[in-house]
Amino acid sequence: MLIQLIIPTFVHSNSPLVGDFYLCNMDKVQIFTKFEEIIASLGFLLIDVVLRGDNHLRIIEIYIDSEKGVSVDDCSLVSRAINEAIEKEDLVGSNYRLDVSSPGVDRPLKYLAQYIKHLNRKFEVEYNADGETKKLNAKLLKVDGDQLYFIEKTNEFKINYKDIIKAKVLISF
Repeated sequence: MLIQLIIPTFVHSNSPLVGDFYLCNMDKVQIFTKFEEIIASLGFLLIDVVLRGDNHLRIIEIYIDSEKGVSVDDCSLVSRAINEAIEKEDLVGSNYRLDVSSPGVDRPLKYLAQYIKHLNRKFEVEYNADGETKKLNAKLLKVDGDQLYFIEKTNEFKINYKDIIKAKVLISF
């Protein structure tokens, strides 16, 4: 799912340069916070914001998720709301393209809330256990608070969310 919106705006010569991105009135952290507020108000979780591009075209990639998943209509809704904020508050000082999509299964999970919709799915998990990094390919059985319960063959593993270094859902056919 990917919604693209290309909006021309004016380049402001007095805009501060942050990385390769000219921003008006706000820095990256403020923009991320603003986008997070908008996205949360619509019932979604902001997973990531990627800002890239050059003077000719700024690219804003926004990844959202929710417990029920993300549809094309959801991406459109978020895209319209974010675009309205960008225009109203003059957040980007040049032409830009706004891409809103779900993170997809190839991206590691970043937040505990993402695990709930993946119950009974197989994961590749890298985690810290007593100062040692361990790997596990196992099915997620349940989430209880910040404890995740996985099963690999007949062995059950309880892993605290804060100990997870990286976790990806594995596609099974």
